[in-house]
Amino acid sequence: MGFQSSRKLSQLCSYVGITPTIRQSGSSVRGRSRISKVGNKKLRNLLFLCAFSACKHNKGCREIYERITNKGKSKKLVLIAVSNKLLKQAFAIAKSGISYDENFVSKLN
Repeated sequence: MGFQSSRKLSQLCSYVGITPTIRQSGSSVRGRSRISKVGNKKLRNLLFLCAFSACKHNKGCREIYERITNKGKSKKLVLIAVSNKLLKQAFAIAKSGISYDENFVSKLN
């Protein structure tokens, strides 16, 4: 994925509103980072609901879910990360035109 594609992906994540924002003033950081919630509320809610079943049935999402949960993070944070993974998978499928393959390995790795 080139620079232009990764830029469009980050723009899509921002549009949905699942990008983290850090609250800071000057050199001091105030509070934990949160999702921006500036984007499309309906799409963000749908992705969040899809994350529940993706944790059970999608191999990549299940791996993220288990890895972050084992670190002791909250379930809500984990589901936001899974939502982000789902959005990235959907973007890659739409961009490449290749149908979803659970065992797909990127050639970039």
